[in-house]
Formats: sequence, C-alpha cells, structure tokens
Amino acid sequence: MSKKNKAPTQRQLRAGELVRHALVDVLAREELRDPDLKGTVLTITEVRCSPDLRHANVFCIPLGGKETPTVIKAMNRCSAFLRGRLGREIDMKFTPKLVFEADNSFDTASHISELLHRPDVARDLTQDEDG
Repeated sequence: MSKKNKAPTQRQLRAGELVRHALVDVLAREELRDPDLKGTVLTITEVRCSPDLRHANVFCIPLGGKETPTVIKAMNRCSAFLRGRLGREIDMKFTPKLVFEADNSFDTASHISELLHRPDVARDLTQDEDG
C-alpha cells in the first residue's frame, strides 16, 4: 500500500478535528476584510492533516453553495491571517499551513440520491428485496 492511499492515523484525525473546531471559533469571532467574503457564511466540513501535521487541507463550502470558487480563492488569500489566529487557539508544536478546498461531498450525496430514486434503479432495488 502506497503512502498516498494510507488511511489517516488517529493522531491526524484528532489534530484535524482540533484545527476544525478552532478555525470555526476564529471565523465566528473575526471579521475578515476580504470583499469576496463580506456577508458569507462558511461551513467547514473537514480538516485533513498531513502525517507531520504541518499542512492541513480545509474542506469548506459557503452556505447555499453560491460562488464557491470565489470564496475558496478568498479563503486561501486569508490563510496566513487565519493561521496566525489559529496559532493562538491551538496547543500544537507547529501551526499547520492551511489550504482551503471546496467540499463536493454534498453534491456527490445529492447525485447518488437522485440515481437511487430513478425508476429503473428503484425497480431493481425492489426486485432484490423481494427475490
């Protein structure tokens, strides 16, 4: 199994949740000056830390999913500021470098739900249950 396909360790998962909670607190208190973020409510769904905990990918989406690419670019512009604030909130040896990415899991779940509700798929599912 290659290192890229390796499941995250318990340490990485704990650090990711710690960073996610602290980042949510920072975003709730701080007013970001970027004009693309004015009035934007952001949902941070997951933070994945690298094995050395120096890098973190932050998966987020604006409420309603509107203008996602613009918001993600703006969040990446603010990442150094947020990293500084995050360093005061968390008790880790290193504050991870933040890279913001769009979270497409909601779109994927919606697509799968649509597929499962199609008449031909629903028919196949009911035949499996009966037979």
